Parts: sequence; structure tokens; C-alpha cells
Amino acid sequence: MVKAMTLRTQLVLLQVVIVLAIVLTAGLAAMLMQERQIREASQERMVAVAQSVAQLPTIVEAYRSPDPAAVIQPIAELIRDSSNVAYVVVTDDEGIRYSHPNPDRIGEPVSTDPSVALSGETYVGTQTGTLGESWRVKVPVFDADRIVIGQVSVGILESDIRADFLGDITGFLLALGVATVIGVIAATGVARMVRRRIYGLEPEDIRGLLETREATLHGIREGMLALDEHGVVSLCNDAAARLLGLSGPAEAIGRPAPELLDGLAALIAETEVEDDAAPQRLVLSGERVLVARAAPVRVQDRRVGTVVTLMDRTELDRALRELAGAQSLAEGLRAQQHEFSNTLHTISGLIELGEFEAARRVVDRAGDGGALSRLDAPDGVQDIELAAILLAKRARARELGVALSISDDSHLPARPGDGDLGTVVGNLLDNALDAAGRGGHVVISIAQTEDGGIRICVEDDGPGVPMERRGDVFRLGYSTKSDDRQRGYGLTLVARVVERLGGSIELSPADNGGARFTVRIQAAALMEARA
Repeated sequence: MVKAMTLRTQLVLLQVVIVLAIVLTAGLAAMLMQERQIREASQERMVAVAQSVAQLPTIVEAYRSPDPAAVIQPIAELIRDSSNVAYVVVTDDEGIRYSHPNPDRIGEPVSTDPSVALSGETYVGTQTGTLGESWRVKVPVFDADRIVIGQVSVGILESDIRADFLGDITGFLLALGVATVIGVIAATGVARMVRRRIYGLEPEDIRGLLETREATLHGIREGMLALDEHGVVSLCNDAAARLLGLSGPAEAIGRPAPELLDGLAALIAETEVEDDAAPQRLVLSGERVLVARAAPVRVQDRRVGTVVTLMDRTELDRALRELAGAQSLAEGLRAQQHEFSNTLHTISGLIELGEFEAARRVVDRAGDGGALSRLDAPDGVQDIELAAILLAKRARARELGVALSISDDSHLPARPGDGDLGTVVGNLLDNALDAAGRGGHVVISIAQTEDGGIRICVEDDGPGVPMERRGDVFRLGYSTKSDDRQRGYGLTLVARVVERLGGSIELSPADNGGARFTVRIQAAALMEARA
């Protein structure tokens, strides 16, 4: 099996071919132009010599002398020697020579056709005569009455023109050879530099790495963004595009990272301070809760960008809330079991003692057993999902030492669950429990409005929110516990859910000095969300 040519060899050969093609083309064009210039220069010289001889008064007067050749031959040879031409031949109107480099040819007719010059025109061309092939010019000789009385033929041997051409082209060919050698050396250097830039990899290796990278990049479930040193997205996988709500990875390429996700700018800034660390924080993409982790990327000890991985925590948060609700429901059932058992024992003892009236009062006091859906409210929250969340938060409040009360006017009939109300209520209560602190009191009111909408009001007796900070509480990352990276997203998520549902959220001081959050959602928005 023949081994494939290396990339370096291919680059060198390709560039050598290009250099040779350019050098040969340029050289051929230059040689053609040089040959044309030599011929044009020779033609101009021959025309000037021929016309000067034809117009020389001594030459014209010699035509009327008994022996024209005796006068014309010396003059023609003198001009031939001084003008560096092969011959100067003067003839009469019948083509009989009056001058020739070989005196023995004088008196003989010319060997080429003199008709063009004898007709009064100028001839330029290559012909073969007694001296060989030559580049020649023939001009007519006129007397005083402008009658053609002869011709003057001036020529340069083709062999002399070729000798001049080869003499001039030798240096040019030498220059072309030097240029070719320099081009080949430069091509070798370029191939070496390219190979070094791609870390010595061959095309097959690069293709394999690219295919592996694409398969890995788009196959993992976690989102991944690669940012250049300016914070612009240069790489995005399918999972990241899905988490960011984009139509595809191409939509993210070339965009600054902070435009895609709130909180990324601060996360990237942390990697610049803690260069070798991989900080993480909770961020929001729309209503998704994501865990973003950033790590610097280095190539040869030089930082070239940042890699950000995104993990969806929305489903985990939802599962944890459902688990907390189920645990609280189970604890409530166990508590009721003990309560009913104690009640039954009390009734049994009273009956044995014959205190029937006291037993009846115990039964009346027990009532319907305190159904969980009522949550101690006269009418109760009959929506099972919200009831479970409220039970879970009540258990959480007991752990924190906070009193959580459901107002007496709370009433919400059973309705199809969509998770949005649970998100709003859960995050508002979490915020209120944190604000109230141990020994504090939180009150929640959930009621259905006359138009079928829902009004949720949560207030605490904590320190409240200063007027100048009320616009910041819904901003992502804002938290009174600024050192905790896992905080500062709950109220932002509430605001985004309420905004999507077309509702409103209002922050105002509570009667007991804390903060009151009031959410109003229209019935049409709830129906549209469920649809």
C-alpha cells in the first residue's frame, strides 16, 4: 500500500508548481516583449537609414551620372558601417544594384521582388537574399519631379537579431532562476510554518478530531459555550442552544455572551480574578434555572478564552418541591393519625366512665378531622398542588422557627395544574421566610378574583425593603446575602413568570413593617398558559 503524501510535501509541491507557473508565464511574456522591442528598434533604425539614403542629394544626382555605382557604392558602405546594419543596397527602377556589401553583386538584379518599393510604397518584412534571411526595409527613391527612379533596401540579418535577443535574455533568465530558487525556499518555509501552526497534524488527523469533536459536542446533555478572549461566543452545542431558547447553535455564534444569558458577565469576570478556578452560579434563561460554570482556556500558557458549561436545574428544583410536598403531606397524615388515635382513646375512656355528654363534645370538637386541603382556613385551598406546597413550606417554616399563616379569606378551587402558580408561591414564601427570620411571622393569602383570576399576597414582618432598593429585588443576582452565589434568582424568576402570564407584581410595605408582595394574574392568561 502506497503511503499518502504528507501535508508538508503537498504544500511544498503545490507552491513550487504555482511559483514555476508564474515564473515561466512571466518569463515567456517578458521574452516576447523583449523580442518585439528589438525588432521595433531595428525597424526604426533601418527606416531612418533607408530614408536618409534615399533623400541624400548626392545619391539622387548620381542616378544621372554615367556610372552611378562609382558614386553610390562608397557612400552606401560608409553608411552601412556607421549605422550597424547588414547591408545598404541601392538599385535603379529596374532593380539593378548600384551598391552591395559584395562588390561582385553590383550590376546584377536584386534577388527579391522590388515591386513594392518601385511602386512608391515602403516595404517592411523578412526575406531571404544573397546574404541570407534578413529583416529588411525597402523605400523608394524619388527625383525632383517625385518620380520613382530606384529603391534603397536596408536590412539586418535574422541571425544578428537572435544574437542580440539571446544576449539580452541571458541576464533575464538568470534573474528568473534566482526568483524560482527563492520561491521554492519560501514555499518550504511556509509549509513548515503551517505545519507548526496546526501542531504537526495531517489532514486525516484534523478530520478525525473534527468529527470526534462534533460528535462529542452535540452528544452531551450539558450545554457548552466557548468564548474567545473578548467574550464573544465562538462555539455552541445543541444542548446550550436549547437551554438558551435559541433556534440552533448558529444563532449564538458571534454574539457577546451577556446578550444570551443574564449573569454570565459576572461569572466570566470571576474567572479573570480567580484564573485557575471554575466558579459557578445560578443563572436564569427565561424561566429556566441553570447552573453555569466557567473555566479559563489556555493554549501554550496563554489565555485564549473561556468555556462555560450549563446544567438545567429546573427539573431538579421542581422534583425537590414535589418531594418536599409529598414529605410534608406524609408528615401531616402521620400527625393526624396520632391525633385521631388520641381522640378515639379519649372517647373510649369517656364512654367507659359513662360521660356520654363529654364524649359527644369531643366528637363535635374534632369536626371533620381537619382536612389537609383546608389548611385551617374556613374555606380552604382546594388546589391540591398549591396545598402540598403550602404544607411543605409550613414544615420548612417550623424548622426555621417562623410562624406561617394562611389568611382566613384564602380560597382557591381545584384547577388543572400547570406549575406556574407553584413557582410563584414557592419562591415568594422562600423569600418571605428568609426575610422574617427566627421568631418572625409570614402571612399568605390566595384567592380567586371575581373575574376568575388569582390574587396572591405574601407579607412578612422582617426588616422590609428600602425605597431605593425596591427596583433591585427583581434583578438577577441581587441578594442581601451577597456572598451566596446560589441566591438572587427566586424573585427574578417570579417576575418573569408573572410577566409571561400577563399579570402584575407589586412590592409595598406591610402593616407590620416588613414587605408585602402582591401578584395579580388574569383568568385569560391562566387559560392560555394551560392551553
